[in-house]
Amino acid sequence: MILEIDPHSEEPIYLQLRKQIILGIARGELAPNEQLPTVRQFANELGVNTMTVSKGYQQLREEGYLLTDRRKGTVVAPLPVHSKKNSEENLTLVLAELYLAEPDDQKLQDKIETILNSFRRDEKQ
Repeated sequence: MILEIDPHSEEPIYLQLRKQIILGIARGELAPNEQLPTVRQFANELGVNTMTVSKGYQQLREEGYLLTDRRKGTVVAPLPVHSKKNSEENLTLVLAELYLAEPDDQKLQDKIETILNSFRRDEKQ
């Protein structure tokens, strides 16, 4: 999986890292139990501070997307991920934002279907 971090973005780098790892898991680019690079390796690859990567990893662990074992390192959590965030509330907000940008129900449903299709593993095999 290739991460694309924009150092000039207003969004903090640790949040960019978080989003890309979650998308990678959803798209099947990162498999359950797959080992991720160490914080130091990731920081070197991305050219960022180790604390930035550590903060992203910590948030992902707290949300249930990653697991860390002192002997095995950091791995992707088994599916289904049991996120501690209120997913329905987050989804409602995202859909509200999409609806305000595109109030046409059919176009909105088409966008949602396209996004969902990008996550479906059975169709990719």
